[in-house]
Amino acid sequence: QVQLVESGGGLVQPGGSLTLSCAASGSIFRIFAMDWYRQTPGKQRELVATITRGGSTNYADSVKGRFTISRDNAKNTVYLRMNSLKPEDTAVYYCHAPQVVTTGGYEYDNWGQGTQVTVSS
Repeated sequence: QVQLVESGGGLVQPGGSLTLSCAASGSIFRIFAMDWYRQTPGKQRELVATITRGGSTNYADSVKGRFTISRDNAKNTVYLRMNSLKPEDTAVYYCHAPQVVTTGGYEYDNWGQGTQVTVSS
């Protein structure tokens, strides 16, 4: 089995910064793309950023220029650096790894449990 565990959420003032981390653990052979999503009550989960195993990135228009996704393949960890935070960035942020290959040769689509980010003065 594979688990994704997020950390780094919290309360921050508008204009502030936070860095989220998501560490994958278990019998992992390889993780391909990794994503960050976010969700607010009553709304669909929104894709925020994606990074391939090779480091290519893609961002939602709403966060371009403010958020940076990165990863450390040796640590099976993905990060989301969030700068110039706005109240509308308030959400639960979820880590997602749609294709995790285990040492046993199985593939899994994994989600983390989510971490709350609140941007408020």
